[in-house]
Amino acid sequence: MSAPRARVAVTGLGTVNPLGGDVASTWEAALAGTSTAHTLENDWKDRYGLSVDFACQIAPGATDSLTRPEAKKLDPSGQYSMVAAREAWADAGAPEVAPERLGVVVGTGIGGLWTTLDQWDVVRERGARRVNPFTVPMLMANSSSAQISMELGARAGAHTPVSACASGAEAVAVGMGMIRDGRADVVVVGGTEACIHPMTLAGFANIRALSSRVDDPEHASRPYDVDRDGFVLGEGAAILVLESEEHAAARGARVYAYAAGRGMASDAHHISAPSAEGQARAIREAVTDAGVAPADIKHVNAHGTSTPLGDIGELTSVADALDGVTDQLVVTSTKSMTGHLMGGAGALESLFSALAAHHRIAPPTINIENLDPRTPVAIAQNAPAALPAGDMAVLNNAFGFGGHDVAVVFTTA
Repeated sequence: MSAPRARVAVTGLGTVNPLGGDVASTWEAALAGTSTAHTLENDWKDRYGLSVDFACQIAPGATDSLTRPEAKKLDPSGQYSMVAAREAWADAGAPEVAPERLGVVVGTGIGGLWTTLDQWDVVRERGARRVNPFTVPMLMANSSSAQISMELGARAGAHTPVSACASGAEAVAVGMGMIRDGRADVVVVGGTEACIHPMTLAGFANIRALSSRVDDPEHASRPYDVDRDGFVLGEGAAILVLESEEHAAARGARVYAYAAGRGMASDAHHISAPSAEGQARAIREAVTDAGVAPADIKHVNAHGTSTPLGDIGELTSVADALDGVTDQLVVTSTKSMTGHLMGGAGALESLFSALAAHHRIAPPTINIENLDPRTPVAIAQNAPAALPAGDMAVLNNAFGFGGHDVAVVFTTA
């Protein structure tokens, strides 16, 4: 008979994102229903003819803790993940663990976009000899996982899921697997993205994925509202410290929640259009893997990007996957406040899910003026929603271009 698999505890959290430069300020702003979208203070609209010139930028001063030499050797995406990782590691109590039992999994959708494009500009305008010698280590997608593994001395493995907007949640799932498979006792997981750039804004706008509410960016991200017209681009990173329950208990660690179930599926359907079947399959797999019943899921931090097609389709998948047992379910899209962090989104929303389970409160979905009547489940509209006492589970969904479907279930016990 095989040994029972290890339970996975969440013992540390760290983040830099549009709501705040750490977990405490982020959670406070989320519960307050804070919008972070604003018109960009640059000349991109006039210079490049952008049709969308607003986004959710990182909170001011979020990376000030980095020294100047550190910052110069990291792409913004690497800066975000390093600051978040340091906070999460300290929050976990800097656990003593053998290097061979410590792993890192940090996902990204794009990687070092700013470094890639800036250094190409250097080549064209100033010549090859002027290119930053740190260019390749800065732009590579695995830069964050590599840098964090070196910072912490993690030798159990350093991995980098690249699954578009599902990357951060997939990193959580991969980290869970490392602990369950006995490869590690502690794994630092998460996601990061820094892609608020003229090229990405133009690309997303040209496929009509972005909201065009340039006259009112603060209210542009409005999941489940009848007038939603696309997502708002965001940036940042979130890191979680995962730890086997045995290892956490031995050192008396504080546990936020348990990463209890994971589900991963692929649509094989369309590069940008979602598949309800794939989403529902990932959710069912995560719920089954967690060993909970559909009725145990009391809160969903949804992918909820504020697109006309995706929002209701996802909620229909949730209701289907939970066998229609949704009478006590509360759904939130925190993207209404943070914007869409792309490869960092699933990680930040996993962090929100763990905090919701820990504090038993669901952050709101803001900017809902007229709820879409097709919405099949209850939404935490414009105000936080209390979650019930007793054992319960929280579901986090993350779906990416290319048909990547990831769901993670967090439990209170």
